Amino acid sequence: MAYGEALALQRDLAQRRIDRSLDHDLLLLVEHPPVVTLGRGSHAEHLVAPKEFLAAKGVELFEVERGGDVTCHGPGQLVGYPIYDLTQHRRDLHWFLRALEECLIAALRDFGVAGARRDGYTGVWTGGRKIASIGIHVKQWVTWHGFALNVMTDLSLFDLIVPCGIPDVAMTSIQKELGE
Repeated sequence: MAYGEALALQRDLAQRRIDRSLDHDLLLLVEHPPVVTLGRGSHAEHLVAPKEFLAAKGVELFEVERGGDVTCHGPGQLVGYPIYDLTQHRRDLHWFLRALEECLIAALRDFGVAGARRDGYTGVWTGGRKIASIGIHVKQWVTWHGFALNVMTDLSLFDLIVPCGIPDVAMTSIQKELGE
């Protein structure tokens, strides 16, 4: 699904959840063509490739309202967008981020990959490498944006950015960790 289409859908569903015309939480699971997104905490120097280079390579670029820095999405990556009303669960953003991490760690365990948290960072790591990124937005306690789990992702996409604004971070995927 094109990123712009998924973004418009998230925003629409989140607004419907806010105004109560949507009465339940949901999770959108998608895969995107190559795209780079800049969160609210992005720094220009974390976009390594010039915008013109990205455009020439067919990589879209979006500035979005989610937290975090720069990340990328592409084929082979499972992207999840939880549209959750935290007033129906727990009004605690930190709790929600940790819950997303725990879900991803459990999913990785099912595939034989040991995922873990890393102190001071949001996301999921394995053996010192980052395998899943998380960045959300909350309005009136309703979430959108979400997580990206590298399943069989072309990791060279991450060479275009400083992933999540973390210098020298090594990105990995389930496929790479399993040696497939």
